[in-house]
Amino acid sequence: MHDIILSSKTNKLEQDPYIYQLQDVDSPELFREMFPYTDTPKIAFNYRRVPENMPEDIFITDTTFRDGQQSRAPYTTEQMVHIYKLLNKLGGPKGMIRQTEFFVYSEKDRKALEKCMELGLEFPEITTWIRASKKDFELVRSIGVKETGILVSCSDYHIFHKMGLTRKQAMDKYLGIVSECIEAGLRPRCHFEDITRADFYGFVVPFANKLMELSKESGVPVKIRACDTMGYGVPYPGAALPRSVSGIIYGLQHYSSVPSEMIEWHGHNDFYKGVVNATTAWMYGAGAVNCSLLGIGERTGNVPLEAMVFEYASLRGFFKYLFSEGLIDSNVASLVPLPKLHERAIIRLDIDEVAEFYSHQFKGNAVKPVGVRNVKNGCGQRT
Repeated sequence: MHDIILSSKTNKLEQDPYIYQLQDVDSPELFREMFPYTDTPKIAFNYRRVPENMPEDIFITDTTFRDGQQSRAPYTTEQMVHIYKLLNKLGGPKGMIRQTEFFVYSEKDRKALEKCMELGLEFPEITTWIRASKKDFELVRSIGVKETGILVSCSDYHIFHKMGLTRKQAMDKYLGIVSECIEAGLRPRCHFEDITRADFYGFVVPFANKLMELSKESGVPVKIRACDTMGYGVPYPGAALPRSVSGIIYGLQHYSSVPSEMIEWHGHNDFYKGVVNATTAWMYGAGAVNCSLLGIGERTGNVPLEAMVFEYASLRGFFKYLFSEGLIDSNVASLVPLPKLHERAIIRLDIDEVAEFYSHQFKGNAVKPVGVRNVKNGCGQRT
């Protein structure tokens, strides 16, 4: 049973008496009514609403060099270094764009990573995404990276049909990999792949509970990236799990005690909800949203990074405020030209006045339109 605690958010004593245990089912839960192969995916509602809980610190993480390269010709090393510098400039000295992630399997990617590290920039922090093996952990650590992403698929589509495992076998495998990552001196970031088709209370929450126990025992923070791999997430209040973005974020915090700064939302735009889902994740407790520059990514793309910069500005203040707080290096709004200021007042003519005016213009007459004086180049003032 969970302890009774005084919430720093509500300033009330809170307790949830139920701790969810792994449901090691014999057959996969595929939510076939919600995700039929022969029809549009369905959005079900159970009208269970959860409270908003926006963290004090919200930020952006970047996957331009990882997911962003999976749908286009790979960037050159020079292009990656240039983009990294742009991310640093856009994110500012306080790290609105907090991290970015690299592949490390090709010589080109490793060279780009090393050249970016040589710049000595604090933000965005360079992290990696790797296959989960001791050899890969050692490779990442030797480069000097401190955090790495680990794929931990959590829907039964992946556990049963892709990996051929049971839920218990998958969880045991994942926990062993995360332990090895910690032993290698790295901070693990667990990518909960396909979370919007997963059994939330039967697998996601019990697995997150185990990760938080492991984090507490080791003293190493374990981050959870909630991956809306197929873009099935919806922002609507009262929508049912597993598609409810607010329900997922609330559940990770409330049932698994995952801190906001350790929750990251990774969305896709298959159903054109990438931006609104990411904003919803912020509003309900996720500290980070994961994006790619221009939204370039698999299929219809990821959440556009530049869109979330504007969402950040809209939620936390205008660019002038961000500039004054040192979150960005320049007041972007001041760079946009103001509308042209006219020396004379601009008036609105009635339809018949416009018709009469143009009639005289087309005939080449110098006669002033009725009701208008001081006509010059189409501008004038009413009499």
